[in-house]
Amino acid sequence: MMKKTIVYKATNQFTLEADFYESNRPNAPVIAYIHGGGLLWGEKEEISDDLIQLYTNNGYGLFSINYRLAPETKIEHILDDVQDALNWLTTEGPKEFSIDASKIAVIGSSAGGFLALSTGIFATKPRAIVSFYGYGDISADWATKPNSHYCEKDKVSKEMAQQLIGNAVLTNASVEERFLLYLYARQTGEWIQLITDLNPALHVDELKKLSPMYNVSADYPPTLLLHGTKDVDVPYLQSVFMRAALIKENVKAKLITIPNGEHVFERDFHNPTVQNALQEVLDFLHIHLND
Repeated sequence: MMKKTIVYKATNQFTLEADFYESNRPNAPVIAYIHGGGLLWGEKEEISDDLIQLYTNNGYGLFSINYRLAPETKIEHILDDVQDALNWLTTEGPKEFSIDASKIAVIGSSAGGFLALSTGIFATKPRAIVSFYGYGDISADWATKPNSHYCEKDKVSKEMAQQLIGNAVLTNASVEERFLLYLYARQTGEWIQLITDLNPALHVDELKKLSPMYNVSADYPPTLLLHGTKDVDVPYLQSVFMRAALIKENVKAKLITIPNGEHVFERDFHNPTVQNALQEVLDFLHIHLND
């Protein structure tokens, strides 16, 4: 797989990179891919080789981005990074790669799914959005209260969690480096305050402004949601509610349910249910990126 790493944003404090994978056709539509990690960890290399080949072999360029991570950077600045990545892809992308920058879809998983859904409320929107077990509402109890699944695990102390937060801007981190911080945040219900600096009990309206579900308009892009019914990290209902919000505004929206599917269900790449779901993703992209 041909990969080219570019810098799409740089300041005195940080540099943000993206990996571009060429497709097998010229002037290709592009998928901007956004990794997950609770907004606390993750890196552009996290997309699997199986998925890279799936997209590029089917005629799509793939642009996998890093973005600044919380809590060192708060959510509105992370959203700025995503916007800047899409702007770079639109203006500079065609100079560097054989792509059609008027045909961009955004795909994200988990926290990346949230960021992907957020692009639907940007001023400049992608052609289509695909959210793998993402979430549209960060104001609700699932996000702002302790998570029962994580509360069953060994308790992470506040001291240990704080040692994992630095002073410098962080643009990529492994799950090993930061998972205990996420575990602490979900065990205590402090996750949303950590990534936004907003106390959920006092700032519901501000959190709703940051939640795609409450900001859908009629020009929101066609959206495909995929979610497993046994997801203990992001509830399946998050995709159900997001679909309802889209349908209410007459936006084209479809939810693919993975029965008994867990978080990161596509890891089981060759499972027939997963293969069927991925074929639906390809069909969806074909409809919305190839006219």
